[in-house]
Amino acid sequence: MKLIIRAIVLWLSFNATTVLADKINIESGSGSFVIAGGEEHPEKSIEVYYHKPESFSSDTKVLFVIPGAGRNGWSYRDAWKEASEQYDILILSPSYSEKNYPEFWSYNLAGMISNVVINEQRTAINSYQIVHNENVWIYSDFDRIFDEVVNSLSLEAKTYDMFGHSAGGQVLHRLALFYPMNKANRILAGNSGWYTVPDCSQDFPYGLNQAPIADKALAKSFQQKLTVFLGEKDDQNETRGHLVRNDVIDKQGTYRLARGKYFYQQAKQFAEGNGYDFNWEITIIPGVGHNYRAMSEAAGRYLYE
Repeated sequence: MKLIIRAIVLWLSFNATTVLADKINIESGSGSFVIAGGEEHPEKSIEVYYHKPESFSSDTKVLFVIPGAGRNGWSYRDAWKEASEQYDILILSPSYSEKNYPEFWSYNLAGMISNVVINEQRTAINSYQIVHNENVWIYSDFDRIFDEVVNSLSLEAKTYDMFGHSAGGQVLHRLALFYPMNKANRILAGNSGWYTVPDCSQDFPYGLNQAPIADKALAKSFQQKLTVFLGEKDDQNETRGHLVRNDVIDKQGTYRLARGKYFYQQAKQFAEGNGYDFNWEITIIPGVGHNYRAMSEAAGRYLYE
């Protein structure tokens, strides 16, 4: 009986939220629309903040902007308005609410772990269960949102670019690593607080031991056009943002710039050691710290000039 009730609830939720998706209406300028969650949780709606440039045409490019821990898609969208107009880009910034996607494991880690217990200092994960069902992860949302928007606006685009900062950078480097069968073209993972490092001696989510990915899929992961996008001043003197410190993560470094360099070097070494093609890059932006607006400006120039 409980299964029947749940099925009815999910059916009603799915049909209610897909009605919202069918009514996507993106006007010139800034706005937002609501789309249903993934097929495993359609009731968990996602609000997508957009900016549509005045120069919009069927040839306009598409960029996903993934917010930090504040989940503030509206602010990140606003940081890209000028670039949207300058470079003719449709900006899409999905905002995953704490209500529907609580705690960092539902967002930074994309829902790849569940039943999480963390220590009293909130610095380390004590226990968890790995979620092997890719349909539960949020990564598939980006292709789905893209397809809805392309169909709604009759766009010619077949792929999209991505920029994420801080927690958004965490989402994107894990997207490239664990969900490489996507429609993303260039992926900029900016100023992540910590990484899932390609290292089989470290347990997931810090490394690849017991990670929910097959060895054969990793070859595709390193073919992604991922750029580890770092601010030069996001160093030991940076006080903005929350930086998790514990014995395991500190092996990556004790500040974001060091951790980003470590992640890239370990990934390059891992890929080359396994004979994989390695398309990842690393770029350090001079004079910028943990500042999503300044990093967004740099990302616009990096991608489109």
